[in-house]
Amino acid sequence: MGLGNIAQKFAEDLSLIEGAELVAVASRSKVKANDFSSKFNVKQAYDSYANLAKDPNVEAIYIATPHSYHQEHAILCMKHKKAVLCEKPFAMNLSEVNKMITVAKENNVLLMEALWTFFLPHYKYLLDTIKNQSLGKLEKLEADFGFKAAYDLESRFLKKEIGGGSLLDIGIYPIFAALSTLGYPKSIEANASFYKTGADSECNMFFNYDDATAVLKSTLLQETKSEAIYTFTDGVIKLNTRFHEPTAITITKNGKETTKDISFKGFGYYYEISHFNQLLRDNKKESDVMNFEFSRVLIKTIDKVRNLIGLEY
Repeated sequence: MGLGNIAQKFAEDLSLIEGAELVAVASRSKVKANDFSSKFNVKQAYDSYANLAKDPNVEAIYIATPHSYHQEHAILCMKHKKAVLCEKPFAMNLSEVNKMITVAKENNVLLMEALWTFFLPHYKYLLDTIKNQSLGKLEKLEADFGFKAAYDLESRFLKKEIGGGSLLDIGIYPIFAALSTLGYPKSIEANASFYKTGADSECNMFFNYDDATAVLKSTLLQETKSEAIYTFTDGVIKLNTRFHEPTAITITKNGKETTKDISFKGFGYYYEISHFNQLLRDNKKESDVMNFEFSRVLIKTIDKVRNLIGLEY
């Protein structure tokens, strides 16, 4: 549901999953739906999201529409008893996320936020390192995500009404990097700059913990290294350029630097799709990795940052 660039990559990775089939797609544009279905050899193409939700041959729906429609589209699908894998951010605010979770429980269907980084091999390596404390205690995180977006008033990046701006679109990844490793902070500081449309063009965030700090940044004004650097008492792990995607890891310990290239399948969406499909096969209604509580904390943190920088939707 929603056939943009991410949906194309998702569909390619879905084709690598054993026992899974892409049976239907939907777009507001019949031409786009037909083109997508032809490219991926899909049996059914709809120009109506409601018709996709009603399709009896569909067990689960991946939602990749603009952020501001996630709640509406997820609830539409779940009310038709479809499992839902919804692209990040789950919704626009905590209230919407809570409503989606309530509807999932009322209809006894599987619902999960599609934050693919959580399932990637290089990120699982990082989480294992933190858990086994092979580099000691985590003391600091520095994470950024930035690229130069064209100044186009019709671009989704500049449209505040559909959740445009750096925070929801790409700032969610540095925030995720902090929450998944350090937890919810004791306090948050933030500042931002804005386009004339009201969408944020750049956001700087500082998460303060009892024994650690996280310095986070999202920007649509310039290309940045888009790295995540985790400093421990006994070493450093750097998730290299575009840390939220499959990437190499550089480890520094005792003054010695080594780089690990961790293999992956497809574009990397393979891993979250595999996890979601296994949940579906096991008749689970909630992920044990990207669980409801984590999705709530993630959007609660984003809401807090929005409040601090004065960003309202």
